[in-house]
Amino acid sequence: MNLEDHLGDIIRKGRMMSNVSSADAARAGGISEADLKAIEESGVVKGAVDFEKLARALGLDGNKLAGIARGWLPSEKDLSIWRELRRITTEEGGMTVNAYLVWDEVSRDAALFDTGFDVTPVLEIIAQEQLQLRHLFITHSHEDHVAGVPVIRERFPKVRLHSGSRTAPVDQRFRANEFIHLGSLRITNRETPGHAEDGITYIAGTWPEDAPHVAFVGDAIFAGSMGRGNVSWDLARQKVREQIFSLPAETLICPGHGPFTTVAEEKAHNPFF
Repeated sequence: MNLEDHLGDIIRKGRMMSNVSSADAARAGGISEADLKAIEESGVVKGAVDFEKLARALGLDGNKLAGIARGWLPSEKDLSIWRELRRITTEEGGMTVNAYLVWDEVSRDAALFDTGFDVTPVLEIIAQEQLQLRHLFITHSHEDHVAGVPVIRERFPKVRLHSGSRTAPVDQRFRANEFIHLGSLRITNRETPGHAEDGITYIAGTWPEDAPHVAFVGDAIFAGSMGRGNVSWDLARQKVREQIFSLPAETLICPGHGPFTTVAEEKAHNPFF
């Protein structure tokens, strides 16, 4: 799976974050404005770019930005370590989005993290694996992440819905320091607003064979990038540093878009941090 954001997307987001014009960014990178526009559209670099100066102008890390330009990707993940974890990717209008299904091997109790555009693949896995869907966790309320909520609630009327929304009914809010048990799994949460006001990251631990924890982060962070700071870029980055980068280095990050990554990989390669 390719990165959710190519080099040009990252540069464009950096300009948005730092309120830098394309002319100023191009000047910093030692290229023409036309060349910068071509990079932002395609993600492809055809000439020399001073990534250190460009990144400095955009509030990014120059070495990491250059690494993205050289084609960095997170390592392939051996998901057999987390036997009861599935990524479900659906598409609409050219946009793809990830949802995640986990379950306890013994009880067959399951939890879904976001729904994506279409829950048909989720329903198929639930039927194939003979699961009981007990919980639905929403990372944030943007349409691509919650489009399937009505279908899930209709098919599973007893499912417990969790979100970080301040306007959600009290019984649907996942309070800080609260733990939910799903057989051998223990799920907790950390607030990660910035991309969305109700952004929340869910962390599942105590997998079989002591596998690393798993963080379902929504759009707080992607492999090599992050979601737009619709609420606040500063807040979004602060929360990633405080709430996600404070997790163990080997923690598997399951983003709302793009490939799996880890805390260690993002600390080492993400230009926004």
